[in-house]
Amino acid sequence: MTDFARILIVGGGYVGMYTALRLQRRLRRGEAHITLVDADSYMTYQPFLPEAAAGNVEPRHVVVPLRRVLGGCRILNGWVVGVDPHARTVDLRPHGGPGRVLGYDLLVFAPGSVSRTLPIPGLAECGIGFKTLEEAIHLRNHVLAQLDLADSTTDPAIRARALTFVFVGAGFAGVEALAELEDMARDACAYYPTIEPGHMRWLLVEATDRILPEVGPEMGRWTLEQLRARGIDVRTGTRLLSALGGHLVLDDGAEFVTDTLVWTAGVRPHPLVRDSGLPLDGGGRVRATAELTVEGFGNVFTAGDCAAVPDLTKPGETCAPNAQNAVRQARVLADNVLATLRGRPLRPYRHAYAGAVAGLGLHQGVAQIRGHKVRGLPAWFMHRTYHLSQVPTLNKKVRILVDWTLALFFRREIVSLGQLSDPRAEFERAVRAERENVPEPVTLR
Repeated sequence: MTDFARILIVGGGYVGMYTALRLQRRLRRGEAHITLVDADSYMTYQPFLPEAAAGNVEPRHVVVPLRRVLGGCRILNGWVVGVDPHARTVDLRPHGGPGRVLGYDLLVFAPGSVSRTLPIPGLAECGIGFKTLEEAIHLRNHVLAQLDLADSTTDPAIRARALTFVFVGAGFAGVEALAELEDMARDACAYYPTIEPGHMRWLLVEATDRILPEVGPEMGRWTLEQLRARGIDVRTGTRLLSALGGHLVLDDGAEFVTDTLVWTAGVRPHPLVRDSGLPLDGGGRVRATAELTVEGFGNVFTAGDCAAVPDLTKPGETCAPNAQNAVRQARVLADNVLATLRGRPLRPYRHAYAGAVAGLGLHQGVAQIRGHKVRGLPAWFMHRTYHLSQVPTLNKKVRILVDWTLALFFRREIVSLGQLSDPRAEFERAVRAERENVPEPVTLR
């Protein structure tokens, strides 16, 4: 190594940010330099995306600016397009300008995951995921814009299409996103004279025979009953066959037209993993040791969604790719990086699954904590309390708590900022109108 160790972290999600945060606190002065590379300059706390989409939490409060919290690290923004673990280099493509090669002594490889899609006709053109803040806020604006359209049109076909909302995948992301957005839309109906909650059609499509498997069969069945009691059409054991032009076809024979198709049917390792040159398991994840090093590479560490980490509590299995494991793995990973620098033995990652909590809209939730089953208001309170405790930095904890406190006294905002998705559209229309010397459509404000 050089006079100081070069620690390179690929990925600014749970593993990358928490590892860097722990390292900068525990490294001695001059012991190492840390560089973190990610396409974005912030980390998103994903469990609060449904609340951000529903307007319960300000969107900026569920993201953590990396440059602020990682003052002891060098932050580079761009896409990693190649890794050479033998030459100990990483190829970086910044958002602008020429690419560059970054060398390292120790590598933390944690690019995370992306939405797992299927070759369904029309899905790429009509669908949207629910994994990023941008997707969550777009969906909020889109749902409200669909209510605006339905209230304004006199065409029954357009109205029916606008008021149909379809979610595919009944894990945490799908159930929580649907429940929060349906709750928001139900509240919003008070402002639309021609729309009642019963006019909207919300569908949840799941290929397996159960929903929310993370909370166990009993709580999953209870959640199913609660969603159906709210008028949500939940179809288990059902697959989406086609989505061409927004015309959805299910394998149970149902067909309907919609402008809202949300795909939350699982995740897969980031595409960079496949081209990393690191050993992979059958699921395309990096093969890790219990000490969170990559098999065959003692100077490369990995964890999170992209890594197949042995589950020492269940021999022969790997740890589930969830936030609970990622946050805890990051702590062990950071300690093992320090141990490597200082010539000390590494510690294996061992964590017994504590349980799961899920929010189902305001004052509704479901949880299974260490075998104890909780539902309704207590589960919703546990969901908020647990995730508030896990949000990085005191700054964000206070801001989210203030959002919730204000919500006790004021109704949430029901406004669609649709042009956030295409902010230059109005300016481009003005330019075209000027060139063509035709009247520009007036936007009333």
